Parts: sequence; structure tokens; C-alpha cells
Amino acid sequence: MPIWISTPADLLAHFATPPARIGLDTEFIRERTYWPQLALVQIAVGDEILLVDPLKPGIAQALAPILADTAILKIMHSASEDLVAFKHACKVVPKPLFDTQQAAALAGVGSGLGYQKLVEQVTGVILAKGETRSDWLRRPLSPAQLEYAADDVRHLFALHDALDGQLGLLGRREWLVEDAQRTVHNAEHEGAEPWPHLSMRSAQFLDRPAQRRLLRLLRWRDAYAREHDRPRSWILDNELAVAVARANPADRSALQAQLDAHPKAPRKLADSVWTALSTALPDEDQAPDAAVGETRDKQRLRKLQDAVAARSAELGLPDGVLASRRWLEALLDHGDWPDALSGWRRAALEPGLAPLLADQG
Repeated sequence: MPIWISTPADLLAHFATPPARIGLDTEFIRERTYWPQLALVQIAVGDEILLVDPLKPGIAQALAPILADTAILKIMHSASEDLVAFKHACKVVPKPLFDTQQAAALAGVGSGLGYQKLVEQVTGVILAKGETRSDWLRRPLSPAQLEYAADDVRHLFALHDALDGQLGLLGRREWLVEDAQRTVHNAEHEGAEPWPHLSMRSAQFLDRPAQRRLLRLLRWRDAYAREHDRPRSWILDNELAVAVARANPADRSALQAQLDAHPKAPRKLADSVWTALSTALPDEDQAPDAAVGETRDKQRLRKLQDAVAARSAELGLPDGVLASRRWLEALLDHGDWPDALSGWRRAALEPGLAPLLADQG
């Protein structure tokens, strides 16, 4: 039976002798906020499963030193969002990390496998799926919720042992360490995307001045959403942001008229929107052109993709693990190897990709 933990003393009692490893997961809610609201923390410690209530006073502070203890390996599955939830609630990112989803990919088991599917594939255990959309902030949690939550860490040690063994046989443990460190680093330095317009397909059809205006609006939106802990789409939705950037209203009144005509417009924030729209950013002239995707040499990109596919087959890696299309596009567009393709990935890819990158024909 899982053990419900509602006081810092109860939690710390289970860590009087620090373990070498723990299985770790969270349940969080992010429907009405920018930051994930930590609703439950599940910890496998030895033969016990702790269900920790982070809504209770002092729990987040008691968790922090456990999460920060580098002598305790944290085994998690698809950990990136959980890490952000911990950073926001506990002011610390768990490390060192062993991500079983990353491990499965590097071991050639499968790319992007969900926890339930991976558990079934490795252990043969079929887990229930019934509580995936539960309200984890309610109290008390139902018996079904408690069992579902416990299952999320119950098999992490078995996954770790099996996948770590396979990585050892393949000589890829350091690959996982590198990927896990990057995941932790990204969570620790999680910040606003510097060029958010690049992820919007509609931005490709804006001229350069309109792209700069869109960048100003998206930067403002992200800062406002973070400060007020509200979803970005609640502040200014993408469609309206692009429409305003394209229209380039001549003055505050013209902007107000455009907002009044849109059902989801942030009318009460019109002054802030106008200030953002009309104030140049110090680095906006360095912003990458979103339209470059429309003029990219598709044949060169295909050659890069084919080379990556061939190298992935040689290494027995699932598609997309060695290099995603987005990473290759960044490499092709800007000429520099992105951080995501550094380390072992660059070492594996550069001999085959360098001639293709040098070939301008």
C-alpha cells in the first residue's frame, strides 16, 4: 500500500538514511495557469511508495534538499515538465536524472514511448489508464487516483535496471548522461523563447517589419503570462497577434478598433498591447527570418534527412532520436550546430553531414 505523506516530518523520516536512488513522478495541473501547479509527488524509496501532498505547508521546502542531493539518482519518465513543476514549487530541479523514456530511445527500444507502454514492453505488466484526466488538486484523492499515482513510480526501478543494462552493453551510458544533463540544464535555465515567431507557421507569410511587430507582441505576451501566471492564449491568442502585426495600426485608436472587432481580444490590456507593439526591441534586427523556411533548399534538407536515417539504422536508433527535422532545419538555415546536436550526436553525425553542408550545389 502506498503511504500518504502530509507533513515534512513524515517525509524526512523516510530519508533518515539517504537512498542511492528514488523513483520520482508528479501530478500537476496547467489548464488555467502558465506555471504547472504541483498537485502530488510520488516517490519510490526502497520497497515503499510515498504519495506526498505538496499542498501542505512545509512540504515543498522539505522536498528541496532531497531533490537537490546529487548522491541520490532520480529515476523519472519523460521528465521535462515535471522538472519545471519542481523548479516552480520547490525552487530546485532534481538531479542527477535517469529518464527512462530517453534511455529506451538510446537503447533502441523505442522513441517517445509512454510510461504504460514501456512498462508493458519491459516487464509485461499492463497498467490501468483510468485517471489520466483526474483533478489532482482535490482532497481527498480517491482510491483509484491513489493506486494510479502509485503505479507511476512502482516500476521505475525495474525499468532502470533493464535499460541501464542495455545501455551498458551498447556502450551508451554516457549518451544518456549527456542527454539527461541537457534536460536538467534546460529546466534550470527555463526562460522565454527568444524568437517565438519562428514557431508560428503564419509568421512565414509576414514581411520583415511585420515579423518584428509580431516578435514584440509575443515577447510581451510571454512576460505578462509568466508574471500573472496565466496561459499565453488567455492573454493574446496567436491569430490575433498575427493579425495586429500584419495590420500595423497607425495609432492607439486604430488598435482599439481592431481589438473591439475580435471576440477574444484583451481589451483591458489595450494600452499594454499598444506599448509593446510600438516599442522596438533592442535585438529585433537580429531576429531570424521566419520566411526562410519557404525558401529553404528542400533537396539539401532531404539529403541531410537521408544521411541521418542511414546513420540511425547503423546505430539501431529509432527515427527522430539522432536528429529531428527541426534540428536539421536549424543546422541548414544558420550553419551552426544547435545545442541539441552537440556532444555524442555531433560526433555521430558530423562525418556524414559535413560534406553535405559544404556542398552548395
